[in-house]
Formats: sequence, C-alpha cells, structure tokens
Amino acid sequence: MLRLAAFAVTSALAAAAAGPLPPLPLGRLLASPDRLTIAVSDTGNRRVDGEYRLECRPVGGNHPEAGKACARLEEFAKEGKDPFAPEPKRQMCTFQDGGPATARITGTWHGQKVDRTFRRKDGCAITRWNDLEPVLPSARS
Repeated sequence: MLRLAAFAVTSALAAAAAGPLPPLPLGRLLASPDRLTIAVSDTGNRRVDGEYRLECRPVGGNHPEAGKACARLEEFAKEGKDPFAPEPKRQMCTFQDGGPATARITGTWHGQKVDRTFRRKDGCAITRWNDLEPVLPSARS
C-alpha cells in the first residue's frame, strides 16, 4: 500500500514538473472511425458494380481505391462540406441523362449516420456523383 501511495505521489510530481499537456483533439479521439458500405449498380462496367466497404481513420475495407476515397472525403471535411447532405430542393439542373448508374452509401461518416442514394438523373446529380469520385466509381463515358 505504501509503495502504491509513493508511486502516485511520484507520478503526480513528475506530471506537474513536465507542465501542462498540449490540447488534445477531443472530437477526433471520441469520433468513431468512418465506415461506409457502397453498393453500386448499372454503371455499364461489371468490374465496378458491386458492394464495397470503405473504412477511413484508419484506411481499410475492400474498396478498390480506399486511400484516395478517404482522402477525397477528408477534403470535404476540411472544406466544411457534407457530401452526403440531401440535394437542395430548389436548384436549376440541366435535363440530361447520365445513365442508369446508382449508388447507395450507408454507414457512418464523421460521427453522422449516412444513408444516401446517388443517381445520374440530371446535371446536378451527375455533378454530385462526379464530385464524390473516387468514393463512387467513374461513370463517365
């Protein structure tokens, strides 16, 4: 018991002598890792259609471009943007068809639940898809 008390006092004195600890990024420490499931279909390329797991912080999963995909998502975070936010209701979009490609992304990103479907149904949706590459596969001809 005496050894334990001496250890506690010695540890406290050593910590005090070392000075205050640097501020810790508490949000990052408490945040769970990003884990997303990406189901892609009808791209016209059987090699990219399928279901992928993407993990960031640390990078992992079976996504074919996991490192680049996580880096792209981190760019959104640094810019303060949510790539999974709903599409704005009132926006002018070109009437163009980007093909039948569909992607559904579910999971967690920066502590927030994600459940969003992406299609290439008009100019705005095509832009959203392209902005998410390489999280989503390229569907450009």
